[in-house]
Amino acid sequence: MEVGYFFISDHGYRIIQLFENQKELWLEKLENKKAPIVRVLLHNIDWSNSMQRDIELTASNGEKIRRQIRRGKLNVVNIYISEFPPVDEYEYRLEKPFLFPEGNKTTVSSYLIANGLYENGFQRLSNRLEMQVFIPVENEPTEQEVESIKKEALEHARTKASVERAIFANGKPFFTYIFMIIQTSVFLWMEMHGGSTNTTTLINYGAKFNPLIFQGEWWRFITPIFIHIGFLHLASNTLSLFFLGVAVEKIYGNVRFPFIYLFAGVTGFIASFIFSSSISAGASGAIFGCLGALVYFGVIYPTLFFVQ
Repeated sequence: MEVGYFFISDHGYRIIQLFENQKELWLEKLENKKAPIVRVLLHNIDWSNSMQRDIELTASNGEKIRRQIRRGKLNVVNIYISEFPPVDEYEYRLEKPFLFPEGNKTTVSSYLIANGLYENGFQRLSNRLEMQVFIPVENEPTEQEVESIKKEALEHARTKASVERAIFANGKPFFTYIFMIIQTSVFLWMEMHGGSTNTTTLINYGAKFNPLIFQGEWWRFITPIFIHIGFLHLASNTLSLFFLGVAVEKIYGNVRFPFIYLFAGVTGFIASFIFSSSISAGASGAIFGCLGALVYFGVIYPTLFFVQ
């Protein structure tokens, strides 16, 4: 648990798996795609054959994790914590990484922390991770001390998980539904007063129309966001807004979401004004802005994004 706490508290790792016996722990680091997955096993390994079988099992589990988090390749740092090293020759098992044969995309590098090998094991581990890894080995801790370390490590992990979950709860999708109601209401009103595909009706109700914008009607960069030309146009944009808008508003909150949505929409119609003289309307630009916001979040929090 001290090794787990070192990675969790000092280096930003989070728990992927913690087995019920609490002797096997899997960790990952979200913000660094190149950081390896760390697996820590507390187990007395008597024979090198047992070590090899466990390495192969670790590689198989690592491959499942690689597919889940959608990484092209995955490196697993496999740390054995044992009272004594195996009684037969085992060193060659640790010299070269083990490559999982199915797909050749998951690699397991193993390290042994055992009585008489602490310094060598931690040194090899430090060289692999390119950071100083060392847990002072003193007298055997009491059961109370072990429980205290375990509780502290798990509490830190729970706190980190709560912070991550909070990222998806910055706001309820209030403005998403407001925008959906507005554009549906505008569509129905236009259908009853000339039709949403009628050019005159579109111009009268605020579609992007370059000659009038040249005359000073700058508000036509905003109003077209809520106007749609035909039912299919409305349906596709409303459905897209429902799926993308809800996610973006939950992540970015009720204050930033309308700014993202409207800024993207206005920017889209400014571009349309510059490059096209046709009448245009619709929330497509605003929806692409939502998509861009999600892509940005996926780049910053790739693993968290795909897990959610």
